Amino acid sequence: MNYGLDTGFLVAVELPEHPNHTSARSMLAEIVKRGDRLSLAPQVLGEFIHVVTDPRRFTQPLLIDAARHLALQWWTAAEVDHAFLNAPAVQQFLDWHRTHRLGRKRLLDTMLAASYYEAGVTHVLTLNPSDFNVFGEFSVVVPEQ
Repeated sequence: MNYGLDTGFLVAVELPEHPNHTSARSMLAEIVKRGDRLSLAPQVLGEFIHVVTDPRRFTQPLLIDAARHLALQWWTAAEVDHAFLNAPAVQQFLDWHRTHRLGRKRLLDTMLAASYYEAGVTHVLTLNPSDFNVFGEFSVVVPEQ
């Protein structure tokens, strides 16, 4: 199986103060142990760095260098495939946005979903299942809090 990584899940894995930290790390360990693949889109890394360095969200945010280092580790990990926004993904993004009558706050999530869909991702690791359930194309996996 191929699991797309959503930003919230990645944040939970990496920040011990996150309420889902333990369950997200455990879930990730099981997936990797089974030999399943992970997929990561570049925009997730940008959002990850933005979130984990925000002192309004966390009492112990990461410094930008540490966040960038973690992002690079994820991007270069042997278990991780890269999912890019290509021409078919852009078409899928626009089609889904129209078909599901989504608003402006759903643009980036829809674009991520389209990138993963075109990359052959079948499952998404997320803390926000509604961001992906609407498309009916993914098995959404959420760690317990």
